[in-house]
Amino acid sequence: MNQSVAEVNALKGREMQSVLATVPYNSEELAELSAAVAPARFTHCAATDADAISVALRDADVAIIAGDLDERFILAPKLKWVHCDHSGLTKSARPEVFEKGLIVTGSAGRSAAALAQHAFYFALALTYDAKQLIAKQAEHAWRAIPGYENKLGLAGKTLGIVGYGQTGIEMAALGKAFQMRVIAYNRSVIEEPANVDMMLCSERGDSIDQLIEQSDVIMLATQLTDVTYHMFSAAQFAKMKSSSYIINMARGPVIDELALIAALESGEIAGAGLDVFTKEPLPADSPLWDQTNVLLTPHMTPGLPDKRRRSINMILDNISRYREGRPLLNALSQKDVFTPKA
Repeated sequence: MNQSVAEVNALKGREMQSVLATVPYNSEELAELSAAVAPARFTHCAATDADAISVALRDADVAIIAGDLDERFILAPKLKWVHCDHSGLTKSARPEVFEKGLIVTGSAGRSAAALAQHAFYFALALTYDAKQLIAKQAEHAWRAIPGYENKLGLAGKTLGIVGYGQTGIEMAALGKAFQMRVIAYNRSVIEEPANVDMMLCSERGDSIDQLIEQSDVIMLATQLTDVTYHMFSAAQFAKMKSSSYIINMARGPVIDELALIAALESGEIAGAGLDVFTKEPLPADSPLWDQTNVLLTPHMTPGLPDKRRRSINMILDNISRYREGRPLLNALSQKDVFTPKA
């Protein structure tokens, strides 16, 4: 298989001459980055200081930035590698990035444990019918939910995980802690890892249908790409168990929102836990707000106490990898391209 320009470049050792950083770190953390890139010149400026960024990009060959790529970085004459200090790189996965041969990395995985816990907040709240329990508590009503005694917990049920990166790995570990059977689906080939009972890989020709049809809870932790856009639509909801839940911790457009609403309203699936949406903020007139079988959070997850330390460690590791010509962590490839839909 032919490697892309970016993939070939990622394997070439490089010396750094000038590094631009816009990450909002404290003085000690910035000093640590500066020391790591030495003897390269290290320039830090605020992400909002357009003039300073413009000047620095005339000579920078490496940039460590707080947000996503924009035209300034793509057009920078000497830039070779950009690290975007956040998880989702969808907005940076643009065709022109790969045409230029620009290496782009991110900080995916720094919040994996928190995201997996967030997914299980949804799974537990839906399974235990938290909405009704809280409402009945407010009414001082004892055992007032018909049929509640017939509910079953998560133990013994099947968890399906779509996307087996760092968040998916954490989801699988929690699934096993809750005594669930775990099926995972990933793009690239992975041999069956710990905490996974069935590993499905699209590049091996495996279908996601087994996961959809067998799972009681489906958690989405995949990237948004041209391939995963509307990965779950009417056809997939039709294959899910009517008692199953879908939980989206990935990106909103991985789910066809109109098809999801139809499946929820018809009872085709039992419910959904959603932290991400096609349009954010979620419009006030979206039917999802008032669905009794839906739990929403506003694309916001409680953090980890060492989140920034995790980010810095990834950057330091990638600086070493870059100089030594080794593959970089969390590097975009052409398989990650996402073309915005109308």
